[in-house]
Amino acid sequence: MKILNKKNILSILAILIVYAIVELLTHLGVIDSYIQLNLILIGINIILAVSLNLITGFTGQFSLGHAAFMSIGAYTSGIVTAKLGLPFIVGIIAAAVVASIAGIIIGIPTLRLRGDYLAIATLGFGEIVKIIAINNDYIGGAVGLNDIPQYTNWTWTYFLVVLTVFIIYNFIKSYHGRACIAIREDEIAAEAMGVNTTYYKILVFTIGAFFAGIAGALYANYFSFIKPDSFGFMKSVDILVIVVFGGLGSISGSIIGAIALSLISVFLQNIPELRMVIYAVILFLIMVYRPQGIMGNVELKLFNKKGGLNGYAGSK
Repeated sequence: MKILNKKNILSILAILIVYAIVELLTHLGVIDSYIQLNLILIGINIILAVSLNLITGFTGQFSLGHAAFMSIGAYTSGIVTAKLGLPFIVGIIAAAVVASIAGIIIGIPTLRLRGDYLAIATLGFGEIVKIIAINNDYIGGAVGLNDIPQYTNWTWTYFLVVLTVFIIYNFIKSYHGRACIAIREDEIAAEAMGVNTTYYKILVFTIGAFFAGIAGALYANYFSFIKPDSFGFMKSVDILVIVVFGGLGSISGSIIGAIALSLISVFLQNIPELRMVIYAVILFLIMVYRPQGIMGNVELKLFNKKGGLNGYAGSK
């Protein structure tokens, strides 16, 4: 498998150049703290959207509990870095692992549920996590957990976004990804063809929760303060909107959707009284005239078919 072919090398160079340009502009003062804040939020939203797209877009499991996994990751990282005083990398790993365990916990009992029933179950899971956080004094209860070290920066966010996209894109192009897509298209037929639907449903919830936990760690260690209300039902809806806006079954769409909706929200901040109205109208028009989302299920070809990301699994 020729990983270091010409096209993959160019892709890696492009990734490093983008990082270097933003880092240089930050040091020169061109990118101020406000712009950096929005870059961090865009990066967090990309991780959340891509990981939810794996569950909802590629496997067809309608989940409304993604914010709960983010919450678990945020509180875990907050405890590890603020209360235990451990390094940020330990906080990220702990957040991802604990969130993925939660993904297994929610994945197993909801195996037989589909569509609206699964959405209600995952929504209930999110409310359970929220209530537990509110009634837990160790993590601040309803007041929230503060004094979390601000470790998150452009470097951490950017390379974790790249890692997330790389792993999930790679997964989708593998045999396992094809199995997940088969479940989405027709679960009964997939099972008849020998696909272990139980295994793959749990697997995608685990992987999705893993990366949502990472997003939560980045969030907690950037804002230095978290509270249960920050990860409620509306946060899950916001993530789902990004996925649908960009295109179910398209990682490229999730990235573009996260960037587009974040920028729209920023530009509308000058008119707060009309912000949500215009935001809703834009989403309404997209859903009416482009219901499949911006990208549909189209994927941008970032890596060569003969190697690298999809070298072992072909392409669409």
